[in-house]
Amino acid sequence: MRDLTTLFCQVSSISVLMSPLSIWKRAGLSCASHPKSFDFLTIMASRNLWNVSSNILFGSRCWIIQFSAEIFLKTASFRPFGVKCDNKNGKSLKNKDLLNNLLTLGVDIDKAKKRQPGVFNRMETNEQTLKIFLLSKGARKEVIASIISRYPRAITRTLESLSKRWELWRTIMTSDLEIVNILERSPESFFRSNNNLNLENNIKYLLSVGLTRDCLCRLLTNAPRTFSNTLDLNKQMIEFLQEVSLSLGHNEPIDFVQKIISKNPFILIQSTKRVKTNIEFLQSTFNLNKEELLLLICGRGALLLDLSNDYVKRNYTNIKEKLFSLGCTNEEVQKFVLSYPDAIFLSYKKFNDKIDCLIEEKISISQIIKSAQVLDSSISTLKSRIKQLVNAGYNLSTSNILLLSWSQKRYKAKLKKLGG
Repeated sequence: MRDLTTLFCQVSSISVLMSPLSIWKRAGLSCASHPKSFDFLTIMASRNLWNVSSNILFGSRCWIIQFSAEIFLKTASFRPFGVKCDNKNGKSLKNKDLLNNLLTLGVDIDKAKKRQPGVFNRMETNEQTLKIFLLSKGARKEVIASIISRYPRAITRTLESLSKRWELWRTIMTSDLEIVNILERSPESFFRSNNNLNLENNIKYLLSVGLTRDCLCRLLTNAPRTFSNTLDLNKQMIEFLQEVSLSLGHNEPIDFVQKIISKNPFILIQSTKRVKTNIEFLQSTFNLNKEELLLLICGRGALLLDLSNDYVKRNYTNIKEKLFSLGCTNEEVQKFVLSYPDAIFLSYKKFNDKIDCLIEEKISISQIIKSAQVLDSSISTLKSRIKQLVNAGYNLSTSNILLLSWSQKRYKAKLKKLGG
């Protein structure tokens, strides 16, 4: 060891054009005394000699091997100049292979890089594994390309992780095709997390509190982030909703939770603070007793519970101001919102524009309050139908205006009867 130390300390740099044997003799060592070290030196000298012949980029006479006595003694390894460059070259080759694979799949590379650029810096990706796996589940190549384009992190998942997650999803969904359809619509829902244990625990818990598989299927279809929540977060919301049920005199908390989630599957991905604030706002704003509040939030009012409280207050204030300007009383405003809570979803502009559109056609505000569902239709639909009905001789100011929000099929049948 002392002789080797002498070699690497005294000879700080050695031209790669010298033979390994010359280097060894210069240090006063024999090949027989250190055969493995001599073999290693032979290999490294050959490698660097190749570098000399293949790379004259830096214009130097030759490459220099730099020996580190400390590193050699501690790790018995060589660190030749240029190892970082080799790593970069390896990474570059890997990146080139990845891009070629993704292009072959039809992936939109630009979109993918904008979404999750870090994926393209990884040394390990499993795009081919993902492709074969999804094809085996019935996904088309176009769907696979779309999934990776929108959520490139999908190619980092292993076959083992993919198989386990799919197996867990199949405990809820009835077919592979249903899962493929969810992935096509929202790839993040499946690939966002690879914590399969957390997913399994969430499924077991939600079933244990009385939610049916149909309810879980609805959650997975509409709000899949529910299953990426920590188990504690889902427990907090379920327990909170059960407490609300009991506080309002509803003695079947499981039934209450099912009703809320069936109406609003997004509630489990919101905080209990937000939901509590919205419930308190509805109760205080409309002076509801327990029975009235229970009826509201178990019905269409459930859709409001996951909204931002500021958003709810702002839109309700706009509704009041607009209806007050048209001569409505506070009682009429409250009656309107309670019968049609969806009005709170409408922004300032959309709500005002729809009301103005109807008023301009001689439809009274009392008609609108009585048939608030007409606001479900878009401005363009309202305008085109009003024009068609007027041309057909239909008097909107004295007749039922609900047909403005009917389905296209039902509306066309009515228009045909009118001779429009």
